[in-house]
Amino acid sequence: MTILTLIRHGQTDWNRDTRIQGTTDIPLNDVGRAQARDAAATLRAHLDPAHPVLVVASDLARARETAEIISGALDLPAPAVYPALRERAYGEAEGLSTAEFHRRWGDWHSAVVPGAETRAQLRERALQALRTVVRDVRERTAPAAASVVVVTHGAFIREVLGHATGGELPLAGERVVNGAGYRMLVERDRVRLLSYGPIAA
Repeated sequence: MTILTLIRHGQTDWNRDTRIQGTTDIPLNDVGRAQARDAAATLRAHLDPAHPVLVVASDLARARETAEIISGALDLPAPAVYPALRERAYGEAEGLSTAEFHRRWGDWHSAVVPGAETRAQLRERALQALRTVVRDVRERTAPAAASVVVVTHGAFIREVLGHATGGELPLAGERVVNGAGYRMLVERDRVRLLSYGPIAA
């Protein structure tokens, strides 16, 4: 078995200004860096020191830097980078404010945005990415049961939570906040939610 803690990257200026990032590569701001340090401090209290711990991240700068801050604070090896852990691609919506998004395309969940990745496509990619991470980690740490900190993005985490809970979580309108973490247990192809309610600050 492998325990994953999915962490949303720290805040960026576009998060602060409620602009849609998607795959646009926006760096952390100082608030985001502080959130990454807070997440590391909280992770320290939740990770089992008896098991190997590895950190992996999306290749986008905001996730990668969050992961680097966390791994540095926890004295762990530098994070491995996986492009498949990227945020949902939002096509023509990237760079727009959320208000402009709603004006053009309506509700988040029913919107059809030109050039955007669908939620179904994102979920399939997310689950495959996590399987790849788990496979790679098991090759490095077997037979020990490892813990993996996965620094990724809000829509990515939403789809994994939805899969793990049969669509019950997250609740409608509920945000995956910057720096928040959610613990999952992966056994073979099964993904089970261990804790809901962000474990990180």
